[in-house]
Amino acid sequence: MAKGDQIVGMDIGTTKICVVVAEVQDDDQLRITGIGTSQSNGLKRGVVVNVAQTVQSIQRAVEEAEHASDVSIGAVYAGIAGDHIRSLNCRGVIAVSGNDNEITAQDEARVIETAKAVSIPMDREIIHVLPQSFVVDDQPGVKNPIGMSGVRLEADVHMVTGAVTSAQNICKSIRRAGVEVVDLVLEPLASSYAVLSPEEEEMGVTLVDIGGGTTDVAVFYDGSIRHTAVVGLGGENVTSDISIGLRTPLVQAENIKRSRGCSSRSLVEKDETINVPGIGGRPSFEVPRVELSAIIEARMEEIFTLVHREIRRTDYADLLAAGVVITGGGSMLEGAAELAEAVFGMPVSVGMPNGVTGLSDDVTEPIYATGVGLVKFGLQHQEFGGALSGGGNGSLGSVLGRMKAWVKDFF
Repeated sequence: MAKGDQIVGMDIGTTKICVVVAEVQDDDQLRITGIGTSQSNGLKRGVVVNVAQTVQSIQRAVEEAEHASDVSIGAVYAGIAGDHIRSLNCRGVIAVSGNDNEITAQDEARVIETAKAVSIPMDREIIHVLPQSFVVDDQPGVKNPIGMSGVRLEADVHMVTGAVTSAQNICKSIRRAGVEVVDLVLEPLASSYAVLSPEEEEMGVTLVDIGGGTTDVAVFYDGSIRHTAVVGLGGENVTSDISIGLRTPLVQAENIKRSRGCSSRSLVEKDETINVPGIGGRPSFEVPRVELSAIIEARMEEIFTLVHREIRRTDYADLLAAGVVITGGGSMLEGAAELAEAVFGMPVSVGMPNGVTGLSDDVTEPIYATGVGLVKFGLQHQEFGGALSGGGNGSLGSVLGRMKAWVKDFF
């Protein structure tokens, strides 16, 4: 890409919509020039349930980002998540076609196409096909087979699918807000671009993105993504528990969670108290902070336990030398990393977005991991989507068509 080109990422979450505008620099680095956020209305657990409200939320975030960056946003890389996401690992096998047995890019594309030849329901569509490794004859663990000699080529790929209607509704909402869609990107994959290092992905690491409605999980090993999953619980469940447990409105429960919340009772002083606003004009009252912590700890422990169950389902649970990286809004709770370590039984760190300049101080919090990851993803995949200053046709068919061309995500 040329210096000065703009890349825009749009994180469409259950609780917030975040638009990040980045400018390409001389050294192919990104400078953040604008950020826009708005409260997310019309979504539930990552899925659009009210198009009109979603459109309004997107418009507010886009206008704020345009004002901050002084750039007219024409098209975006948009994140997609939700508990409709499914994944599976597949293998394809072909005979090398060339007379001299040299593997070409066409052979690589053919074997990946073969790996995709699995039966999926009619109401689902392929979002990503991510190569993991290749086998040339009897030589496993090949990262890039092009140029090698062989008569048999095999490919192991990780395929992510989503509900067609969910993708359609996201695209429809973005287009009605006056913006085109370059590509839809699985949100935990996008977040990995912002918070994970190549060394972590090589050694083995699990990324846990704790959002408002869902928690996204991605397992990496040997430099490739090996497993993805979605847990249908997130920060909104914690807020709801606080609201019910302390008998306070949801808005006040969210404020209490952010200002005084803690995921581990062992980190709270026993004599600490918090002020809890009453419901319907009733007077506020004091409760021990340890009581608030007990409510949060129970739900966060449930989330981490479900994530741990997903990790144990894979063949890589005992190979994650780099441990777990948690990110997203839920990771900002005090004591979240300590509780996660106790549940996972391995080192846990909080992933902060990195590798960008400009307004980097404004996007260093975990809640911006997906937004920053989307623009970094866009920088590496421009050959599939084109420039963002003008819009493409934005149709779902073209978006999904480009998704199927993403065969070099990790090569």
